[in-house]
Amino acid sequence: MKRIIISVSNDLVTDQRVTKVCNTLYELGYEILLVGRKNHSKFSVLRDYKTKRMRLLFNKGFLFYAEFNLRLFLLLLISKKDILYANDMDTLLPNYVISKIVKKKLIFDSHELFSEIPELTNRIRVKNFWLSLEKWLIPKLKNVITVSESIKRHYTYQYGISATVIRNLPLETKAKKESFPFSIKNKKIILYQGSINIGRGLELMIETMRLLDDYILVIIGDGDILESLEEKVLTEQLERKVKFLGKVLPEKLKKLTPNADIGISLEEDLGLNYRYALPNKVFDYIHAEIPVIVSDLPEMKKLIRNYRVGEVLTERTSETLAKIIISMKVESYAHHLKKAKKQLNWSQEKKQLISTLQSLE
Repeated sequence: MKRIIISVSNDLVTDQRVTKVCNTLYELGYEILLVGRKNHSKFSVLRDYKTKRMRLLFNKGFLFYAEFNLRLFLLLLISKKDILYANDMDTLLPNYVISKIVKKKLIFDSHELFSEIPELTNRIRVKNFWLSLEKWLIPKLKNVITVSESIKRHYTYQYGISATVIRNLPLETKAKKESFPFSIKNKKIILYQGSINIGRGLELMIETMRLLDDYILVIIGDGDILESLEEKVLTEQLERKVKFLGKVLPEKLKKLTPNADIGISLEEDLGLNYRYALPNKVFDYIHAEIPVIVSDLPEMKKLIRNYRVGEVLTERTSETLAKIIISMKVESYAHHLKKAKKQLNWSQEKKQLISTLQSLE
């Protein structure tokens, strides 16, 4: 039985892509060790395979990345392994070095363009560090996976490598609905689920709620700007129209999402990472059979228009967004959502992962 060590820098709890990858490998008979870090999350991790969450002294900034990578390097060095699987740029360096030392196969799964994340836009030195690391390591890799065709083309153009596209598609399951923990009172629900970080369009959506009397905006997730958004809602006296549910386990989230009438993914064009994004939440909305409003960015726009499962926001104003929301009739998207749900699922997408494993270089 081959042993594969899969590395992430998060706490493992809500990373649905990595969970699906691990479950697929487990079904194929691999012995798995999934490595992440322990943060302040109250949630535990119970899986059919082994997991390890490292407790770190530092939880953000340079010291976090330095400590995490050093600890990960030592763990990889002393652990039994046949294949190394690095998720994103912040785990790649120790995996690459160890793969060379012990001559083991390495897979790099790029969930995003790490050097282009909005958080680095005004941090030139930090951005240049990650970009330099990217330029040094990625051209040397033989087994690269990524999440969209645009990122694949970027890697080919910049580094001359060919990546395999494996989208983060949901499993096709039937989840029982679970009511929101507040009274809806015949209101329609607009849902955002995911990371609460800059550039997600949440400020625009909150401002738009002033124009929408028959709707409630529900925001599920956690992140760097959560507190500032909560303050914004209080300042603008929108507490009755905007509800924050915090971080929710994926199992519960699947029960809440179908209660919504519209899902939103309004990322701003803040660098290539968002421009080329194909967010997980868009597929989650489709599988919950709720129509989606997305930004006018290439991957999201192509998906929504090809499958006719929502609308594209071409003018980022509260007035335009409100008009789109009011004009959307959920029933007119129902047929297309059901059709898209059948085609866009993990049971089909995982075949690319299996093929990648069978042809490792």
